[in-house]
Amino acid sequence: MKKIVTLSIVMMMALQLSAQDAITKFFSKYEDDDSFTHVQITKRMFSLFTDLDMEDPDDKELMEAISKLDGLKILAKDDITNGKALYKEAFSLLPAKEYDELMSVRDEDTDMKFMIKEKNGIINELLMVMGGNEEFFIMSLVGDIDLKQIARLSKGMDIDGLEGLEKLNDKN
Repeated sequence: MKKIVTLSIVMMMALQLSAQDAITKFFSKYEDDDSFTHVQITKRMFSLFTDLDMEDPDDKELMEAISKLDGLKILAKDDITNGKALYKEAFSLLPAKEYDELMSVRDEDTDMKFMIKEKNGIINELLMVMGGNEEFFIMSLVGDIDLKQIARLSKGMDIDGLEGLEKLNDKN
């Protein structure tokens, strides 16, 4: 019986690691390619923001949300011809069962999806993937995530595409 319980725990841990590995593999594959813009913000950087003295209650609330973030990775490329192929490649690596789709947008030449990974009612990861005829963008935000606060943060950091999160209810 102990062997079965131990084996079950090991398998669940392996599944959790493989999900993160899929995203990490995708970022790793392209992060050294100079034609991509690569941004990585670590937990340490987010913690430096929270050390700032804020007077405004809205800013304090935003700093509280930032303090719960563990990292942000962005990979983007413009003026390309394979944006939709990169979009499909990114989704081919994701374990679909672990992510819930929040929103998808499709226009003439661009597809975009927002997905979350949630555990016990808390969003642990927000993933945004966008691919078009001439552009590609993927972002992974990890930590305890409040979508409304992230939308506000994206305005301050000038991250296009996340402003729609303000309109989402955390339960979606």
